[in-house]
Amino acid sequence: MASDRYNSLEDYLISNPLTVDGQINDGWGATFSVKGREIEATILYSDISYFSARTLNLSPTEILIFVNNFFAWITAEALQETYGIVDKYIGDEIMIVFSKEFGSNDPFQEAVQAARGMCDNDFLDFCPHIGIASGLVTVGYVGTPLKYSCSVFGTPVTFANRCTAVRPETEEMFSSSIVFRASEWGNRNFEEVFPPEKNTASHNWKLLEPRTMNLKNIGNLEVQELVNLYIRSPMLPMEERAKISLERLHEAGLYRPSS
Repeated sequence: MASDRYNSLEDYLISNPLTVDGQINDGWGATFSVKGREIEATILYSDISYFSARTLNLSPTEILIFVNNFFAWITAEALQETYGIVDKYIGDEIMIVFSKEFGSNDPFQEAVQAARGMCDNDFLDFCPHIGIASGLVTVGYVGTPLKYSCSVFGTPVTFANRCTAVRPETEEMFSSSIVFRASEWGNRNFEEVFPPEKNTASHNWKLLEPRTMNLKNIGNLEVQELVNLYIRSPMLPMEERAKISLERLHEAGLYRPSS
């Protein structure tokens, strides 16, 4: 892993020439900026299975603990040894970007392997739904001078997001899934991309055959899925961990409820 990896999309933008940098009239006498850089990239979306149901009986602060535990776990388990950059956190979703411009040799394969890292080390039973898509995107500044951030725009963002909603059709029980456009897998060798764990005779992962899905606001798309056949039974559900963590903060005087 290179020591000079980019830590954020803004870090990347300020370090490279922009492909668009101008002002556009908004039609009412004011202007807005358009600043960004077009790149080829792979987008990874991940969210928590049954998040709404699992947090229905949690307090707002317990939900905050639940979600931040998820994001911290993903960062620790799947991103430390990659060139992936976190774009944003949205509710219980995380969006990560991989690109040769960031240092990846094979952005799609790196995204798939990062997704595997999330699922193989899912000791807290988040059972993530993961969607991946590649293509041309624009990394750009979004907002106004009063409030702006950096994000990624393009159809791969939409495809990756929609793929998280695909539920694999298999009679086998599985804990998590990785869904992507079938064309992106191509002629890749499953055992090379997903080698079995060391000292194990069997493989926990299965690559399903391509199938056509009708995705919301997109239409028909041929997708392919990887399913994790390993089922964990955590000693303590994440919901209970969130409640216990808040109790400990309260006991330490670090949580002062408003009512």
